[in-house]
Amino acid sequence: MIRDLVPDDLWARIAPILPPPPQRRNQHPGRRRTDDRTALAGILFVLRTGAAWRDVPRQETGCSGVTAWRRLRDWTEAGVWPRLHAAILAELRKAGLLEMDDCAIDGSHVRSPKGGAHTGPSPVDRGRPGSKHHNVVDRRGTPLAVSPTGGNRHDVTQLIPLIDAIPRIRGLRGRPRHHPQRLYADRGYDFDKYQYRRLLRRRGIAPKIARRGAPHGSGLGKTRWVVERTFAWLHQFKRLRIRYEMRADLHLGLLQLACGIICLRNLRAAF
Repeated sequence: MIRDLVPDDLWARIAPILPPPPQRRNQHPGRRRTDDRTALAGILFVLRTGAAWRDVPRQETGCSGVTAWRRLRDWTEAGVWPRLHAAILAELRKAGLLEMDDCAIDGSHVRSPKGGAHTGPSPVDRGRPGSKHHNVVDRRGTPLAVSPTGGNRHDVTQLIPLIDAIPRIRGLRGRPRHHPQRLYADRGYDFDKYQYRRLLRRRGIAPKIARRGAPHGSGLGKTRWVVERTFAWLHQFKRLRIRYEMRADLHLGLLQLACGIICLRNLRAAF
């Protein structure tokens, strides 16, 4: 059952970047620490099913929900998930499966009934507490960077931070790839008074942003649709459809883990 929840190829990529376990005391060592792969099975069970941490079935995962949550907290604070994501992106680039010349960016609203950091009144849900997932993807829809904000934050405020959050992707000889050549976005990002187009050009990126008020039919959607599909992939993980984590760093950790799994699926599909 644990191997079903944590496939061998996923575990082979996560195990080397996990922090070492703490040393056990010689006197009164207490209960033996749960195996890391077993704890990861509990985390993935919650991520995929959306179950509450207290409802994690020990007979299926081998650990309690409290143990899984604590391991998620420790590994998030240790920076495991962005390292996993960057490592698999490098594998995709090495295999020729990363097309970063054309990228697309967008945001998606999710409800956040418990509130917490990076939440706000959602304009699409009658002002109820909500969050936004901001995502930038390559031409194939591979997620390159993701970030959560409050539901009342405008998409355009995350354009530059999200572009700068793309890791330096290795995998080929020469300089790591960091920025796309062209960035596609909808009308929500068309705010010239903030000079976002100039900031993108300064980074060597040609902005392909639909103009507000212009008639539809620009053709940009033929490239931009992949980001919507990536949001559908992300929200297949039921824990991400509605945000229950009050701690923003843990919610971001689950988002980054889901992005790593999506990248690994793309890598599997090619071989």
